Amino acid sequence: MSVSKFSVAGFALVLALAVTGCAPEVGSEAWCKQMSEKPSGDWTANEAADYAKHCVFK
Repeated sequence: MSVSKFSVAGFALVLALAVTGCAPEVGSEAWCKQMSEKPSGDWTANEAADYAKHCVFK
């Protein structure tokens, strides 16, 4: 593996960690607010179930 492949892999890892580190915890008030602002047609089945569990039926 060349140095440039290591650089790309390292950058991808850092980017992935940065993006996931900024997402609010599922079930938190911030997450519920974020989900309520997201069009419900864009929700996954897991997101819909978590929203019902944590935000509707507290």
